[in-house]
Amino acid sequence: MTDTQTPEVQAPVFQIQRVYLKEASLEQPNSPAILLEQQQPSVDIQLGVESTPVAEGVFEVCVTATVHTKIGDKTVFLAECKQGGIFEIRNVPDEQMGAVIGIACPQIVYPYLRGNVADLITRAGFPPVHLAEINFQAMYEQQQAQAAATQQ
Repeated sequence: MTDTQTPEVQAPVFQIQRVYLKEASLEQPNSPAILLEQQQPSVDIQLGVESTPVAEGVFEVCVTATVHTKIGDKTVFLAECKQGGIFEIRNVPDEQMGAVIGIACPQIVYPYLRGNVADLITRAGFPPVHLAEINFQAMYEQQQAQAAATQQ
């Protein structure tokens, strides 16, 4: 009788270790004069996602929002917040890791970022800017398509 060993398959692990506000800044370079303007400011919002391995099976995923409001060519305010999350991700197939880090993690971190951006802007004396819901899957797929086009 032969004893055959099958490799032990470990269950995937996905746990949130911590979600935190990594960075927040707000500038009002043209205050107080710009606050007396009656025009509606234009609002430009930029979002970014980045990830960094912290330890074996542990990753930091950050979502950054930059909100720049202007009247004409003068800045009313510039707010930037970076919300971070530390995630334990183990035993996930390599082909699925990109999606976990690029979609699942930002979806968890983003609601905290939205709240912090609205709070920071409100505390600065402005009406809150509410960031729209983001489809991180579409954003990830677009980034993958751009990366593939760049390689060709």
